[in-house]
Amino acid sequence: MKTLIRILFISLFLIVSLSYGQGITNSAHDFSNKGWNSAGEICQPCHTPHDAIDEPNAPLWNHTLAAATGYTPYSGYDMDASVNQPDGSSKLCLSCHDGTVALDSFGGASGSTNIGGNFIVGRDLSHEHPISFIYNTALATDDGELHDPSAISSGIGTTIDADMLEGGKMQCSSCHDVHDKLGNSHLLVKINDGSALCLTCHNK
Repeated sequence: MKTLIRILFISLFLIVSLSYGQGITNSAHDFSNKGWNSAGEICQPCHTPHDAIDEPNAPLWNHTLAAATGYTPYSGYDMDASVNQPDGSSKLCLSCHDGTVALDSFGGASGSTNIGGNFIVGRDLSHEHPISFIYNTALATDDGELHDPSAISSGIGTTIDADMLEGGKMQCSSCHDVHDKLGNSHLLVKINDGSALCLTCHNK
């Protein structure tokens, strides 16, 4: 009987683990099988245990940071927030996704393999969801079509403010999980069936 209970418990654990996703392994950010990653490391293109770049928005950062400036921010229809140049962890994302720094520029090396296709957003962010703006109760009130981030559940823990904002700001990481804990193709922090992720913040 104990053996049967043990087998059932292990089976349940495996089913839950698999349904939660595989994490970064085999995700869009797993570069371990790329020719330019000679060490075959999963973490090394972004992180290192020693001699890290001084970067307050990421632990033990190893990837060359984008020096680019002059991004064109979103300024679309009825935007009540003040959107300026990208900051915070969004600059880490843009280190690869703006196309100005090669994927293999890490560990002090200068690389030559740039991101391409649909994965590059460039420096013109005017047609992308706005980032690096303060999203607070005042903005939600002024806008009238945003949920109050300090009062509404994120659906992934506690409130939008606590779980999805970085220092009170909307960043790339508000919607995207670079380590892909859910195992979805767009590295989303929660599944977007029925626009569930969008409707976390947008009151439509």
